[in-house]
Amino acid sequence: MGQVAAIIGGGVIGGGWAARFLLMGWDVRVFDPDPEAARKIGEVLDNARRSLPGLSDVALPDEGTLTFHDDLAEAVAGAAWIQESVPERLDIKHKVYANIQAACDVDAVIGSSTSGYKPSQLQEGAKRAGQIIVTHPFNPVYLLPLIEVVPSTANDEVMIARASDILTSIGMHPLRVRAEIDAHIADRFLEAVWREALWLIKDGVATTEEIDDAIRYGFGLRWAQMGLFETYRIAGGEAGMRHFIEQFGPCLSWPWTKLMDVPELTDELIDTVASQSDAQSGMHTIRELERARDNNLVTILRGLKAQDWGAGKLLRVQDARVDQLPRTLDDVADLAVPICTVDRAVPLDWTDYNGHMNEARYLQAFGDATDKFMALVGCDADYIASGGSYFTAETHIRHLDEVHAGTRIRVETQCLMGAGKKMHLFHRMLAADRLLATGEHMLIHVSLQTRKAAEPDARVAQPLARVAAAHAALSSPDGAGAAVGRR
Repeated sequence: MGQVAAIIGGGVIGGGWAARFLLMGWDVRVFDPDPEAARKIGEVLDNARRSLPGLSDVALPDEGTLTFHDDLAEAVAGAAWIQESVPERLDIKHKVYANIQAACDVDAVIGSSTSGYKPSQLQEGAKRAGQIIVTHPFNPVYLLPLIEVVPSTANDEVMIARASDILTSIGMHPLRVRAEIDAHIADRFLEAVWREALWLIKDGVATTEEIDDAIRYGFGLRWAQMGLFETYRIAGGEAGMRHFIEQFGPCLSWPWTKLMDVPELTDELIDTVASQSDAQSGMHTIRELERARDNNLVTILRGLKAQDWGAGKLLRVQDARVDQLPRTLDDVADLAVPICTVDRAVPLDWTDYNGHMNEARYLQAFGDATDKFMALVGCDADYIASGGSYFTAETHIRHLDEVHAGTRIRVETQCLMGAGKKMHLFHRMLAADRLLATGEHMLIHVSLQTRKAAEPDARVAQPLARVAAAHAALSSPDGAGAAVGRR
């Protein structure tokens, strides 16, 4: 039986928590008296299943089991993690904690999704105050990695470390807040921007769409990959942050902002904001907006991942953490069968106008399989750095069935020949037992100094010969040696 997470409150945030834990291999129990809870969480899960696995270039753990419970005590019993996402009212939260602690394990982590309350406020009157901690996420929880971890003096370091380790294990970034403070860290920034935005609308300076344009076409893109201080460090030029502050610091005393002055939310202002928002986005349903948001986030995050920067760096680390493919030839369980060289989900940005995987991505998947096979037989980064590698001389791909975003694909690689300068590989791409495509590749070993064909040295020649000999007993795969239009 896998680890168990209990989700108390299945709204937008609770549903996101359920999806994150479930798709990272945890069993998830949901308690929510809302009769629509199963439908709402099911829709959140649909979005998560099409987007989250595609952030990873390896297969995620097998999905856990999701269950819904009418009894809170049943939901939390034996759970290692309990996430509270009930309405932002202290009286409700205190009542929920009392019921949770009457039934849960004493060493379970009880995290709160609260965006404003301090942990000491949540812990008031609790049976075990040190069991409750703020773990504030950002929507959508299944894609955005930041979690603000806010302890109080009642939380010991062992408990805080365990909470952080669990969050890290499911691909999140626990940001420990050094002191209890209203609204933690991130929401204080959001609140400042929100106040300024309301004033700009009230004073007739900008509309909701114009304010959103200022963010999404400007500083929002910079913040997405460098944050605030690193962005301003660059703005300081070669002299760095000190020069930036000296140059722009005096502006802080100018009457630019109204941060400490909140506009009254009159019916007129509310109507203005609501009508402008309807004009901006009212043609889309919430589900359509969520999917557009997820598509955009996956594209941005995967772009950052390709650069190994910001949130993308977290994704690379998480891939290494969950990757189950063999690292060396000795890790391969059975050399007498084709070797699994790719096991992953198809990401959203791999699909085309027909709604299925772009043909260039088939080549990418087979190229990744070839790279993995090369590494297994010793042609890894160290070998390549020493001056030897393989260049692809010829490729033939057969597209046999459609592949859609979110589909878990695996590639099985058969070595048809591995002797001298040549390496002849045949890849089969499958979804479960369904054959999707095949790729046949002839590669030539080269010297990176001369850029000409050369014999591989023993570090590669011997392991490659070992695989080739084991695969020699396999039958020739269907499609091998075929040309376009001929079978």
